[in-house]
Order: sequence, then structure tokens, then C-alpha cells
Amino acid sequence: MRPSQVSLPLPAHPSEPGAAAPRRSDWATLSRLFPYLWQYKWRVLIALGFMVAAKVANVSVPLLLKELVDAMTIPPSSPQALLVVPLGLLLAYGGLRLSTTLFTELRELVFAKATEGATRSIALQVFGHLHALSLRFHLERQTGGMTRDIERGTRGVQSLISYSLYSIVPTLIEVTMVLALLGTKFDMGYVWITLVALVLYISFTVIVTEWRTKFRREMNELESTSQSRAVDSLLNYETVKYFNNEAFEARRYDEALEKLRRARIKSQTTLSMLNAGQQLVIAIALVLMLYRATQGVANGEMTLGDLVMVNAFMIQLYIPLGFLGVLYREIKQSLTDLDKMFVLLEKEREIADAPEARPLALSGPPAVRFENVRFSYEPAREILHGISFEIPPGKTVAVVGPSGSGKSTLARLLYRFYDVTNSEPSGAPSGGDTGRITIDGQDIRSVTQASVRQAIGIVPQDTVLFNDTIEYNILYGRPDAGHDAAVQAAQAAHIHSFIERLPLGYRTMVGERGLKLSGGEKQRVAIARTLLKNPPIVIFDEATSALDSANERAIQAELKTAARNKTTLVIAHRLSTVVDAHEILVLVNGEILERGTHAALLARGGVYAGMWALQQSGAD
Repeated sequence: MRPSQVSLPLPAHPSEPGAAAPRRSDWATLSRLFPYLWQYKWRVLIALGFMVAAKVANVSVPLLLKELVDAMTIPPSSPQALLVVPLGLLLAYGGLRLSTTLFTELRELVFAKATEGATRSIALQVFGHLHALSLRFHLERQTGGMTRDIERGTRGVQSLISYSLYSIVPTLIEVTMVLALLGTKFDMGYVWITLVALVLYISFTVIVTEWRTKFRREMNELESTSQSRAVDSLLNYETVKYFNNEAFEARRYDEALEKLRRARIKSQTTLSMLNAGQQLVIAIALVLMLYRATQGVANGEMTLGDLVMVNAFMIQLYIPLGFLGVLYREIKQSLTDLDKMFVLLEKEREIADAPEARPLALSGPPAVRFENVRFSYEPAREILHGISFEIPPGKTVAVVGPSGSGKSTLARLLYRFYDVTNSEPSGAPSGGDTGRITIDGQDIRSVTQASVRQAIGIVPQDTVLFNDTIEYNILYGRPDAGHDAAVQAAQAAHIHSFIERLPLGYRTMVGERGLKLSGGEKQRVAIARTLLKNPPIVIFDEATSALDSANERAIQAELKTAARNKTTLVIAHRLSTVVDAHEILVLVNGEILERGTHAALLARGGVYAGMWALQQSGAD
């Protein structure tokens, strides 16, 4: 596909980024997370046991503290004052404090594998799913924003697991135990004060946090936008420099940052309001409880130890209550972040294997047939209009024509990045047989995509390399081939001597998208990795377009060697590279106008002959 075709506006499909997906409920998001955790069910149950033990120990501390204070009211002359009671209670008090921490750490230790395992499983599944999505999705997506969503989503997994399972439940257990103790040891007034404070606190927290969620979501979207703009600008560093647009890019980035700043300030302002309201509720409840307890001590209805116990209970209850507000906010934020990642995970594949798809079966160089192939990137504009041709086994067919005529689209269809369109631009079924592409008589829609792509090697017009070493990029054609095989492929692609002159040789880093190499060097690396893959079907999409004439002539011989006994599709603009093809197709505006050998097309005196004359005269 040419750049002019890539820039076409594409329709919004339900599974594509352009379509707005309804946000799922929080419970639905949690239910999606549960199966990943249940793989570690025994660890979950053991960790829950440690959690309950930690809370029992924690609630027992104020009870023991009461006994310790009351024990100190015995006569000073009693031997118990210095030995039996204080020492035993102090040791028990220290033991309970230690037990609380110990059980909590054991819970974290036992459940760490479940947390990290679930996070890894989800992140890996999202990564694999993104690779399985259609080319259309990846042409529309913004890399910076999408990676930010995945990063926040994986953090959200850890937050939800930690907060939901081991903070909410422990808090409820502790509150229940404290209320039961207050109600049995004292009157119900303490219970009602605590319950009313809890209801007010939780209601206020939920209402305000729900109101704040929209600000958090807006902040996330603006953060993704600013990240996308920054990444996109840096990836296109050379283009920015070519047009002297550093200031323009800075202004665009600053506009996004300014919107993000305002959203963050709004989010922080509402957060401060929430915190202040929560502390007000807690402070009022604490004052009422202590006032009631001090009155009980003054009236002789309660001991000094009872007052200390009530105060300790309120402090211990205050800690999880204070955390409950943070907890709810974090859970809501994590659910929002996790939902965005699950939306990515649920995007349907535009191109998927058939339910009973089998691997492509080949016994040698296959025949490749395009039969009445129609295709359009959008319904209003058809790119290919019923194309039919065959590449015989082990032969070479070349496709030439002006830019934008649909030449590279043939390669994308053969790789099955898209499926053949079986209708006219108007939406009516196409006349004649249904269009299809076959390899050795097997429709590529009836076999697995992996087996089709394994059988094809390509040298693309625009070579993009990984930000790794030259050897890594060559070995990408066959990762297990080894260093010697990489050297042989580089020699065949006439790039070995260049690599040897580099200080680090094959360990030289090529930079982001291979920008440290010239266009010709990148193209020769692409040729080397395709030669290393050694597939039965080869596509050369303007494979020498970035080379000078001397290197082009040298590599042409190697390409002919590489194409020997292989079924080869050559997409070319320079006609001198295809004169030896078994058949040459002249593709103009998605239709084959002429076909034949080089000599036959010249003798015909048509479009091809005119193109040849222009290129020979240097006018092109």
C-alpha cells in the first residue's frame, strides 16, 4: 500500500478505535479479573487465612492494653506490680503486635506469586492480542496513548488485587469485631455513634468519588493524548527537522500539557475537598466517643482501662477508615484504567482464522493465483477491480505501474493482512466467481495465517528495523539460525563488508526504526533477513529502490539467485529490474491493462513501452 492509500480515512468498525465502546460496570470488570486470580486459588485461600489471623491479633491489642492499664491500679506494695501482671501482659502485648505484622507479611509473601502471575498473564495476553489484531487497527492506533493505557492497566491489576481482596475484606472484619466488642462490653450508644459515622463516611466517600471519576477519566485521556503527541513527534524526528517545525511541535505538545495541567488541578482540588470532608466526619465521631467514655469514667461506670481501650479502638478504626477513602478512590481509578485495557483485549480481529483452518500444505515451490480479486480500504473507493493472474511454481511475475495503482496492496492481500472484498463499490455482490487468492490451490482464508506468512518472505519498500543490533535484525528472519548464518546472509546481500568496517561490527545498534543506517543499508539488511528465512514464496516490493545503480546491479544478481526455484512476486517502479520476469503485469488504477514478457510488451507499443522509453531517456 502506498502512502497516499494509507492516509485515506477509514471507516469506524465496532472493533476499531474509531468506534466508542460502552464502558462496562465495575462488577463486570472485576469478574474479568477473577479467572486470572483463581489459577492460584490455594494461595488466595491461605492468604485470606493469614489476613483473618492478622485482624484478630490487631483487635486483641486494645483488649490487652485495657487489662494492662487496669492491672496497674493494684497497690504499689504488691509483688504483682513489678513482676507477674505487668511482665506477662507486656510480653503478650508485644507478641500480639508482632503477630499482626507477621501475619500481614505472610499474607503478602504467599499472595505475591498470584498477584505477579495474574499481572503477567493479562499483560502477555494483551500483547499477544494486539499482535493478532488487523493492520487496519494498527494504522489507526496511536502508539503512545495505547502503551500508556496498557501501563496503567497493568498497574491497575496489582492495585485491584491488593486493595479489593486484602483491604476491603479486612476492614469489614475489623469493623464488625470492634462493633461487637463495643456493644457487648458497653452500651449500644458507642455502636450507634460508630455506625452513623461509618455510614456518613462511606456515603460521602462514594458520592464524591463517583463525582470525581469523570475528572480522573478526563485526566487519563488528556495524559494519553499528550503522550501520543510526544511519541509521534519523536518518532518523526527527522521530518520535524526537515520542515523546521520544532516550535510548532512544542506548541502542540504545550497545548496538550496545558489541558492536562488544568485537568490535574481540578482533580486535586476535588480530592482535597474529599479528604477534608472525611476528616471532619472522623473527628466528630472521635470527639463524641471520647466524651461518652470520659463521662463513664467520671461516673464510675468505666475503668481507666476501658477509656484507653475505647480510644485505642477508635484510633485503630480510624486507620482503616482513613484508608477506606483512599482505597475506594484507588479502586475506582484502577477499574477505570483496567477497563481501558480490557477494551483493547476485547477488540475483535478483523482477520481471523476459520474455525477448522489447517496449516498450509506445500511440497515445493507453489503456484499462487489471484482470482477475480476485488478490494477496497473503504467502501466508497475500490482499489483493485477484479484482478486475476497466476504466478507459476518457481517462476517470477512482476507488477509495474504508477504509484497508487494498487501494486503493494497485492502483497498485503497475499500476506492476508486484509481479506478480499466480495462486492462492488455500491455494495452489490460482484459478478462472476467469488474473488479469492490461492497457494497451491488452497484458499488462504481456509488455512492458518501463521502458515501462510511462514511460507512468504518479503523485502518491503519502506524497511523498518528494531532498535537492536544489526545481527538481531538479520536473524529476525530465522532467530535460531546463529551468527554464521547471519554472516552468510549479509554477504549475499552485499552488506557484510560495510558491517565489518563498523567499530562494533554485527553488534552495532541501528537506532530507533533503524535511523542510524541509510536507506540503502536498511534495505540490504531487509534483503539479508529474507534470504536467511529462505521461504518458498518471495515478494520484492521495490526491493532496490533505495540503492544506487552500482549496488542495485550487484544485488540484482543476488536477488535472482534468491528467487531461483521460488515463486516470486516483484513489485517495481524501475522497469530495468523486471526485464527477466516470466510475465509482467501493467497495473493502472487497480486494473491490469497489459500483460506479457518484456519483449512482447515493448513490441506492443502500449503503456509499458511508453514507460520504458521514459525511463531509458531519464525523463522519469
